[in-house]
Amino acid sequence: MTLRHRLRAITVVAVLGLVAGVLVSGSAASAATSTTTIELGRRTITGSLGGADYRIVLPGRWNGTLLLYSHGYFPPGFPDFGIGLTNRPPGSETEGWLLDHGYALAASQMSEGGIGYHVERGLREQIALLDWFDANVGRPLHTVATGQSLGAAIAILLAERYPDRFDGVMTVCGVSDPLGDFNMILDLNFAVRTLLAPNQDIDIVRPHDPIASTNALAAAVDQAVTTPQGRARLALVASFGNIAGWYSAHLPRPTQPDDRIRAQAQWIKNAFIYGLGPVARADLERRAGGNPSWNTGVDYRHQLARSSQTDQVLAAYRAAGLDVNADLVRLNAAPRITADPAAVRYVRQFGVPTGDIEAPVVTLHTIGDGGAVPDLERWYAEQVRHEGNASKLRQLFVDRGMHCAVNAAEEIVALRTLFGRIDSGRWPDTSPRRLNEAANELGDGYRLVLDFGTFQDAPMPPAFTSFTPPRFQRPTH
Repeated sequence: MTLRHRLRAITVVAVLGLVAGVLVSGSAASAATSTTTIELGRRTITGSLGGADYRIVLPGRWNGTLLLYSHGYFPPGFPDFGIGLTNRPPGSETEGWLLDHGYALAASQMSEGGIGYHVERGLREQIALLDWFDANVGRPLHTVATGQSLGAAIAILLAERYPDRFDGVMTVCGVSDPLGDFNMILDLNFAVRTLLAPNQDIDIVRPHDPIASTNALAAAVDQAVTTPQGRARLALVASFGNIAGWYSAHLPRPTQPDDRIRAQAQWIKNAFIYGLGPVARADLERRAGGNPSWNTGVDYRHQLARSSQTDQVLAAYRAAGLDVNADLVRLNAAPRITADPAAVRYVRQFGVPTGDIEAPVVTLHTIGDGGAVPDLERWYAEQVRHEGNASKLRQLFVDRGMHCAVNAAEEIVALRTLFGRIDSGRWPDTSPRRLNEAANELGDGYRLVLDFGTFQDAPMPPAFTSFTPPRFQRPTH
């Protein structure tokens, strides 16, 4: 139980009626009402700014650094944890450590409750919150953009587009190429429909009934996982995204082929059909003004050949007595999906970083993440190198399954790595051995890991590791 829950707060309610005087891109100023709560010298400010709820927490002694956090993608029905300020839920160990060490924290839930594809809103509303902070709390000496999952793209884009406002970036389980990621998701759903539900009326894009299409795709996966032939085809589907066969933050990586495929099936169904399938597609298309994804020109035989999972797929097909070439012919012969150019431009503008960064960036990713594959980190590193900025990037990996499944110790050590670079201009030792030593020095109270598959916490030891991700299957460029 955190200090926030143990102690009675002294609440001071002040309807400030303040106006955020400077918003991005010449937007009209928006009135903000705020409630301030004081607890043992810490000041929490909550309110709404331009329709976006926000939360700011100030330590008793502020060291001048502000962390501005951008949350990940929230599908409809996602549990409401409140407005988090770090990778873990509100009141977490990371939050407590940062406040104890003098860091100020801020985050916007973003308008519409943050539901759906929120990059455009995030860029606008995070800068509005930063402007409000500057005007009503004080101009930070240093501002660090942090972000989780799709929020990582927001954090990186903020630093790229407002280099004078940000001194560093730290992301966790980042989706750094949303346009490429939605293309990869298209491939997965296209392959499920073609191979596992070939005679059903299922809309992959421009869905007229998103819920019915979602349920039909999910049912096809549930049926396929019950037979060797279905599991072989699921392995082929997963290979088009290099989807990990590791669907737990708390259990070891599966060693048996069928168990790995069952884990891949959970990723396909829960992350890419229920989470980011037709329902998410309808939301994205509404915001983008059309469909931004395509598979015209994609050779699925080539996609399998370049996958990190080719041998696993071929073994599964042999065990099932199936001909993988026949299924690849079916996929390559199926009618293709074209994108709407204006929608592609929208996601490029509101989603795809360039790698042209001035501030140092630290990324943190679990190697068994099947929801935002670690391949995305390799893609981002390639963009940074192309721009001549490789010395400004450090990428850290944790030997664990599940999406965003890092503990507070790992998150804090990653942040301290960035703080050290900001303060000294030099990177500290980022070898896995040194990172794990530093994480262990924080003690057992910083080891809880949240498993998004079960929404349960369990203590897990620090597990930084050396890792080179596979190449991302459907990069934007």
